[in-house]
Amino acid sequence: MLLSEKKERERRFKLALRAALPILMLVGLIFYSLFFRDEHLNLTIENEVLIGAIVFISVYFIYFLIDISAKETLLDQKSQGYNQKAFIEQVIESKPQTLALLIIDNLDTIRENYSYNDIDILLYTFIHKLNQEFNNNNIKDTIIAREYNAEFLIGVDAKSTEVKHIIKNFKEKYSSLNDIELDIKFAVMTNSSDDIYQSIINLKDVIQSQAQTKKLSTPIYDAKDISQTENYTVEALKNKELVLSFRPLLNLDKNRVDIYELSVKLSHNHKYILPKTFLPIINRLGLGRDYDLVLFEKVLEILPLIDDDISISFNLSPFSLRDSSFQKNFFKKLTDSKVNPSRLIIELYERKTHHNLSGYLEILKTFRAKGVKIAIDNFGSSNASMEYMKHFHFDLVQFDRDFVTNLEDNNTNAMLKSLIDMSKSMGITTVAKWVDNSSKKAKLKDMGIEYIQGFSVGKPLSKTTLIEQYN
Repeated sequence: MLLSEKKERERRFKLALRAALPILMLVGLIFYSLFFRDEHLNLTIENEVLIGAIVFISVYFIYFLIDISAKETLLDQKSQGYNQKAFIEQVIESKPQTLALLIIDNLDTIRENYSYNDIDILLYTFIHKLNQEFNNNNIKDTIIAREYNAEFLIGVDAKSTEVKHIIKNFKEKYSSLNDIELDIKFAVMTNSSDDIYQSIINLKDVIQSQAQTKKLSTPIYDAKDISQTENYTVEALKNKELVLSFRPLLNLDKNRVDIYELSVKLSHNHKYILPKTFLPIINRLGLGRDYDLVLFEKVLEILPLIDDDISISFNLSPFSLRDSSFQKNFFKKLTDSKVNPSRLIIELYERKTHHNLSGYLEILKTFRAKGVKIAIDNFGSSNASMEYMKHFHFDLVQFDRDFVTNLEDNNTNAMLKSLIDMSKSMGITTVAKWVDNSSKKAKLKDMGIEYIQGFSVGKPLSKTTLIEQYN
């Protein structure tokens, strides 16, 4: 049985006791007045009405108390774990050593293919199996809650390394539950913060970072460290402390580099903060448009300092591009800079097609109308990229890394060749990244790829080196 279910039973028993005691006392008083006193109570109409009123008011109050208390249940009704409010109260009270967050990442897909009843049973079974896994490892009274759709919060009075090991085993054991395949993501954190709300947000940031880097292992974080990193990130962005490096793209027809792809780190006190760490923080704090604007300013500062035939490719968030105030600032800065817009290449990557696709594509057309080039990144990794390709004429298409890393596979090879042919027939420049040897370079050139990037081309350049080389 879950700790939450035990606590809820205790709460309901206490509630029933609180409700029953007044009734028993009232009945006792009435019996005493009627039968055990030397003077028997005369049951006049007035006394009968008075007794009836007392009984009615008492019973009404008791049921009112039960109704109010029932609404304040500790439980999430679907999973029978704690709800978020009760979880936070329990964590504040018991102060467990470790906090963790599990997410069933593919729940949206499951909803599309299974009934509501199947999903309710899945959530119930999932949380009970999770509790059983901790019990099997001699860890009792684990605090488990379901927050929102498929997010499960855990508070455990055990070391974070042990908790990570248990959850990792659970993930491997229950990759499928009730014949439903599960994609489970998780993060583990030492509970060293008094702000439980901030700790939950930090756990979500960690999972988002893992999703972006596609890491299989899950590190253990300390809440204070994450909070400190958040402060450093905000401060670095405020001071525009962006450290830029430039990855060369080789034009295979001309055998020369004429495009550089920008990669970014933030800097604070001479220490770097990587994108996998700072991007989730920036997005959660609503600073994505500020970051993209600072990044764009840096690009505009560099382009006048290097040869006119060198272009820079950089990533901007689709959320920024769809924001009218960002568009206004973007075009004003571009006009003021006198930079040739054709030297700018904006990279886009979205996992899902935007709900207002036609409106979004109209926005992209305004950028292209100004001369800015638009590239689609990680092409072939999702259905969304193909949907965009159907409705918008991109300038460049950058194929997903899996096509290049698995180039020896016949199926992968055939798929890539068909995508290259399709792109070329549409007049779109093709790019293959992660090319790490001359064999892949030759093969890709034979297939019709126009640009390649990777160790076989060259190492990334710093801002200073780029300017020295092309000034």
